[in-house]
Formats: sequence, C-alpha cells, structure tokens
Amino acid sequence: MYAGGQHAGLCILRAVIVHARAPIRLDLAGGWTDVPPFSAQEGGAVVNVAVNRYCHVTARRMDAGIRLRSDDFDASAEAETLEELPAGGPLELFRASLLVAAEHGLEVGRAVGIELAARTDAPPGSGTGSSASVGVALAGAISAALGEPLAAHEAALRAIRAERAYLKVAGGTQDQYAAAHGGASYMDFHDPLVHVSRLPLAASTVATLERRLVLVYTGVSRVSGDIVSNVMGAYEAGTPRTVDALRTLRRLAGDVKRCLLLGDLDALGPALEENWRCQRALHESVTSAEIDRLHDLALGHGALGGKALGAGGGGCLLYLAAEGRDYEVRRALERAGAQTLAFGLEAGGLITW
Repeated sequence: MYAGGQHAGLCILRAVIVHARAPIRLDLAGGWTDVPPFSAQEGGAVVNVAVNRYCHVTARRMDAGIRLRSDDFDASAEAETLEELPAGGPLELFRASLLVAAEHGLEVGRAVGIELAARTDAPPGSGTGSSASVGVALAGAISAALGEPLAAHEAALRAIRAERAYLKVAGGTQDQYAAAHGGASYMDFHDPLVHVSRLPLAASTVATLERRLVLVYTGVSRVSGDIVSNVMGAYEAGTPRTVDALRTLRRLAGDVKRCLLLGDLDALGPALEENWRCQRALHESVTSAEIDRLHDLALGHGALGGKALGAGGGGCLLYLAAEGRDYEVRRALERAGAQTLAFGLEAGGLITW
C-alpha cells in the first residue's frame, strides 16, 4: 500500500486490481476564500480537517474497452473508446478523470482497457467535499492501475482540472487538497499558488474534537455551482457586504488555526458562529428556513457555535457542543428530523493499494 505516491517497489505495475481511498473533509473556517476571483485578487485561507468517511474507487485493467459504475447513483456505462462515452450525467466525473489521464499519456480504450467503480460514505450534496474526494480517488486509481502512481499534490491537481476544464464546475480547491493530503490543514491560497500546512494537533485535541463536534445532515442535497456564481458575482460587483464577509472569513481561518494548535476548543465555538454569520452575509441562498431552525435548536441545547459545511443551502451542518452537552445537541437535532453522522478525524489522505 502507498499514500501520496509512496509505494513498495514495482509491484503496482503487475496489479490486476487497484483500490483507492480518499477522505472527505469538514471545513472549519475560511471556506469561500479559496474560490476565484477572491483567491486570485486578495488571497484566501482555509482550515479544514479530514474525517474517516471516504470515497472508494476500484480500478481493473482490461485488454480493451471502458466500463464505469457509480454505486451512489446506481449508474453504469460501457464503451470501446473514451470518445464514445456520453458527456453529462452521473458518470461525467469518471469521463473527465479519464480525459485528464489521457492528457498525461494514460489513454484507455482499444489498446488498454479499464473498469472503474466508485462509492462514497457521505450523502450526496453533503457539503463535505465528497465530489472532490471522488475525483482525487479516481485520479489515483486510474494512474496506479496504468502503472504511473501519483504524488498527493498531483492527484489533487488532476481532480481540480477534471472539474474545471471538463465539467465547468465553479468552486475552490480546498476540497481536493484535503482529500489528497488528509489530516488537519491550514491552506493559503494565492492563485495559482497553494500552500498546504499540516497542523500537528495534540492527541487530546483530536479526542476532544471527535467527542464534541456534532455533524448533522439536513436531508437536503444541494449543488454548489449556482451559489458560488451568485457569491462571486457579488464580489466582482464590489458589494460591500460580500467583500467584508469574505475578508472576515479569511481572518477567521487564522483564528481557528490558533484555537486548534493551542487546544483552546471553547474558543472554536464562537469562531464557528462568526464564520456562519459571514456565510449568511454572502448570499441569501446560503441558508434556508429549515437550516435556521436547526441552527437555533442546536444553540438552544448546548452548542457553542456552528456553521453550514461547503457552500451551504443544504447538505451538512457542524456544531461544537459545550463540554458534556454533545449528547443533548445530537438528540435535539435527531428529534427535529435531521440525521447525525458519526465520524473520527483522519490523519491520512489518498491511499492506493
């Protein structure tokens, strides 16, 4: 097994089947500031943590042809060549990932075939970066199966290109780097440069976060592209409320980094709450009446603060419970019809074997 391109000898070249796994992430602060044009014009900063819910991909080399299967969408396709695969639909990220691999000389179809299957441990549209995890795992599995294993940053870059160049999906890049590198990270964005710094959390901090953080799925899947376009359109127009919110979000990433490194987790609650205030200020579509109801309920039952993950508008919410009140927060949200999701922090990123 190898992670981030580290592998044992050349055994991978003879493998019939290759597996890949990449974690999803929880964005704690600074989300949106990794999105252009803000990340290019002013520079952004994000703090996120990878968790032990994953995207799983299996790749099998064949003599010829392409076979694709998504367990999440119960969809499959077969073709003799890459050009014959249909564009769009639930398998479009598979196709885009193969197109990016072809740019690097890893072409499949008539001379070399491949079978790909993927599934994720997160609900669709959850705001946890699951689509990026799929992209990173696909990049790692495809390249390893074809004899060219990738380093972590290479897998992230290929996943980003698949989404931007072929799927035309607007958004940032924190998700791909989180899936590739794993762990708790402070990321600094000055397009096209990205610096990813691992945060060495104390074992007590990790254990406390796993106990006091409450992850809840609203039951509403959302597509982030329209929200991203709305927010960045307002930024480009110079809307003061949006500009101020983005700059505050960038500053909050530094605040949360300090909270985590010092182990001052009680201070994390207010930081999450201020982050959520800034998220709501970006655009009205970031929240909803149901999200506001769940948020007020969590705060009323012991949460020190919380926020929507990803672009908001649905998906998952994250709360930090006061000491000893995590059970109360969970039960209140579950009684309200939301689904709480168990997780632990994940130190590793993309692995293939």
